[in-house]
Amino acid sequence: MRDLPGPTGLPLLGSALQIRSDQIHLQAEQWARQFGEAYRFRIMSREFVVLSNPEIVATILRDRPNGFQRTGRLNETARAFGFDGLFSSNGEAWKRQRTMVLSGLDPTHIKAFFPTLGKVTQRLARRWRQAALAGKPIDLQSDLMRYTVDVTAGLAFGTDINTIESGEGVIQTHLDKILPALFKRLLAPVQYWRYFKLPADRALDRHIDALRIAVDGFIAQARRRLQDHPELREHPTNLIEAMVAARDSQGSTVTDRDVSGNVLTMLLAGEDTTANTLAWMIWLLFKHPEAARPATDEARAVLDGKGHPSTHEQLGRLDFIEGCAHETMRLKPVAPINVQEAVRDTVVGGIALPAGSLVMCLMRPAALDEHHFPSAQLFRPQRWLAGQSFTSAKRVAMPFGAGPRICPGRYLALAEIKMVAAMLLGSFDIEAITTPGGTEPQERLALTMSPVGLLMRLRPAGDEASAPI
Repeated sequence: MRDLPGPTGLPLLGSALQIRSDQIHLQAEQWARQFGEAYRFRIMSREFVVLSNPEIVATILRDRPNGFQRTGRLNETARAFGFDGLFSSNGEAWKRQRTMVLSGLDPTHIKAFFPTLGKVTQRLARRWRQAALAGKPIDLQSDLMRYTVDVTAGLAFGTDINTIESGEGVIQTHLDKILPALFKRLLAPVQYWRYFKLPADRALDRHIDALRIAVDGFIAQARRRLQDHPELREHPTNLIEAMVAARDSQGSTVTDRDVSGNVLTMLLAGEDTTANTLAWMIWLLFKHPEAARPATDEARAVLDGKGHPSTHEQLGRLDFIEGCAHETMRLKPVAPINVQEAVRDTVVGGIALPAGSLVMCLMRPAALDEHHFPSAQLFRPQRWLAGQSFTSAKRVAMPFGAGPRICPGRYLALAEIKMVAAMLLGSFDIEAITTPGGTEPQERLALTMSPVGLLMRLRPAGDEASAPI
């Protein structure tokens, strides 16, 4: 590690003054261009080895949980926030939860959930149509987060909370405060909140408590359903029923904290990641009419006059739109950094890493390298279509991670992305998408990477005053 290049830091502080937590990915990528695929930097006492070679990154991600794991800081912080579910757990805690969570998010369950997914998509379409007819701008990320929270609550908890139409974005309001705070604490040079709390920390505690109350309500509803319908214990219809049934079974190792932690984790993972990917994708389609035209033609041909895909099989026919999703995740990965901790002394890429070493994997540089993707800076969804020569593309761009801890929600995420994109392109023409100051969207990292301040204006498709995207 000591032989690696890196920025010259200050005594004691290291590079702490050079880094903004909400843009640390941009600073890390800039240093990668300066120092190469392997370098190191320090934030006070915490030293990071930064790697961007895709083969080495994949090796690290696949060597989990035995060789690498979530960092101790993430594990501790998530536990304090109540998010100690599958995402942040290590060791035996991760192993005992993994099968249960994966089984609730597999393709079979996603297909069975399709009618509910369609119902939530219809609600979003109605909301956007009302805005279009009224000539009102749409806060794109806010609406998309309402959509993903409603989908997550329906699939994982069997609860129709309908934040799209009710206007009561209670869960979203709390998550919007909690997630940035969680990310800041992961990178904070000093964990001052362990000794005293500022007004912002006390306000954060109130948001956490309110979200836990909502989650306790989901769990109580599931327990009542299991009491009223005992057959659900053997054949649960959603993730929370499966977790509660496992918790209440004789000899179970699943704890109450496992249940609540995974409920909170599902809300965390189900809201931000998919909503931000959709926001980036819609922006990129608006900026690239040469890609939006075939995507629109495909959506309208598949939908055949309907407002959204009406069968699960139709999602499988949205090949170009799926290519748009993969291309968006290549250019704008919502998880541009992935920090792991070495479980034992090891060597990766010729670098000796002692146990406990912090390794920051950069997920975007290789995906923007001309060696892997010709015209790498351009938005070209067709590079992901069948018959193209990019057989190794998914081994370079790894938006869902790799190995045993690959994102369990990837099937749901792609289904949501294709549903919303097909609904939007099939039913509306995008009149404009604006940003604060009229510039390219600023990237802001708060656990996931989001575009800042997108406002969208729509017209119903077929409106004589509208023009194609």
